[in-house]
Amino acid sequence: MKRVLDVAGAALGLLLLLPVLAVIAVIIKLDSLGPIFFRQERVGLGGRLFRIFKFRSMVVGAARTGTALTVRGDTRITRVGTFLRNSKLDELPQLINVLIGDMSIVGPRPEVPEFMMFYTPDQRAIMHSMRPGITDYAAILFRDENSLLDGERDPIDVYRLEIMPAKFAYYERYSREIGMLNDLRIILATMLLLVAGRVPRWLGIKYRLRKQSLPRGSQVGINP
Repeated sequence: MKRVLDVAGAALGLLLLLPVLAVIAVIIKLDSLGPIFFRQERVGLGGRLFRIFKFRSMVVGAARTGTALTVRGDTRITRVGTFLRNSKLDELPQLINVLIGDMSIVGPRPEVPEFMMFYTPDQRAIMHSMRPGITDYAAILFRDENSLLDGERDPIDVYRLEIMPAKFAYYERYSREIGMLNDLRIILATMLLLVAGRVPRWLGIKYRLRKQSLPRGSQVGINP
């Protein structure tokens, strides 16, 4: 039933949003040189690699001039890209990934391979047991993740030692709560966040990140 909801939702979403997708594509081409879509390798169900679809929000060759993380004030982001990221419109093409079966509408965000090695084998097993999604508890909680990676500290260390443990806690929670009704709750909460700019209390997640500085070798980040 979850897969049925995914296919129906992705197909309907692509159909209804087609005019919006076309306008965004034109604006991207007018704003900067390069392709409309950004494709990046991510880890999916069972550890299988796939290429995610996003609207391009950075200059061509950005991956060669920095890390896979995007920090606040990142100069690689284009003018249009700033708006697309803040509004989350850059994520809309992932409906294509949902339709072809790489992703689900709701599920843990797909991680890049270079960061998956920082999870323990047991943690990776939990993540690999679920089809990654466009939105979930962690995606809602860390909607402004870029602002936490402000460049004052090593962004990889901040992501690895503070953000990843908090994200995994919600991935594990979702793995215990998978179901159509819960997916609909998360989808509704995501829509309320995008429209009203706030996280509903009934979702049961903390509004702000509580930083947790873990020593190297603890929980997440066991490999140097």
